[in-house]
Amino acid sequence: MTADPLSERPARVPRAGRNLPAAIGVGVLLLVVVGASLGYSAVPFVVFAAVAVGAALWELRTAFARRDIRIPIVPLLVGSTGIIVSSYVSGAEALMVAFLITVVGCVVWRLVDGGGPAAVRDSAATTFAVTYLPFMAGFVMLMLADPQGRVRVLLFILLAVANDVGGYVAGVLFGRHPLAPTVSPKKSWEGLAGSFVLAIVVGVVGATWGLDASPWLGVALGVVAPLTATVGDLAESLMKRDLELKDMGSLLPGHGGVLDRLDSMLLTAPFVYLILSVAV
Repeated sequence: MTADPLSERPARVPRAGRNLPAAIGVGVLLLVVVGASLGYSAVPFVVFAAVAVGAALWELRTAFARRDIRIPIVPLLVGSTGIIVSSYVSGAEALMVAFLITVVGCVVWRLVDGGGPAAVRDSAATTFAVTYLPFMAGFVMLMLADPQGRVRVLLFILLAVANDVGGYVAGVLFGRHPLAPTVSPKKSWEGLAGSFVLAIVVGVVGATWGLDASPWLGVALGVVAPLTATVGDLAESLMKRDLELKDMGSLLPGHGGVLDRLDSMLLTAPFVYLILSVAV
């Protein structure tokens, strides 16, 4: 009896390299949670952001430990929460003060635990962690504190979704030319073009209907968001390559870890905040 040749064929691997049904399901669930928190009041979203950043910090700590880099997680989590809450409550000055206090507190905590070259290396990694995650997330809280804050944050999140969806669809359908083959082989120039198209559409609709602003503001947001998101995504890919990791975690099926979901948004937040602060 001969074997069925179809049963011996290897399973087809999706071109995007992810579990698409799981990614869609988790993505929709996250959007529902974000929408529900923003729809009720700003406070639930602040709590949600603090938890998400805390989870991402934990993933970063675990990843750094692969290279024997130790970052003090307790003061880091406490300081991260302080940065996010104070940014929303008291504004940009509080963001900077909380950031500096967190960096100093974490460095002192690490030095008390032991000095030497390892302490210098760990302190530098800790400063990077504070800057990369809670400090960047603080700009989302600054947006949220605006009178139109919930609309601004929702537009920011939808721009991130448009960047991912537009890039994914265009990359799968038309992707032929790698964007950065040595860093992220699955990213293509065609995918980046798709990110621009969908992000500009979302930006124009959000600016005109949500913020009652000029459609040119939406165009500016739609151009800037994919640029910064792509740089943020490629930067995390470089870090994962150096740490020999595929994903930063596994909390979000189809996406990887929380940090894998936040990487493109973190670098985008300050730019969206600045554009909206100047133009609206």
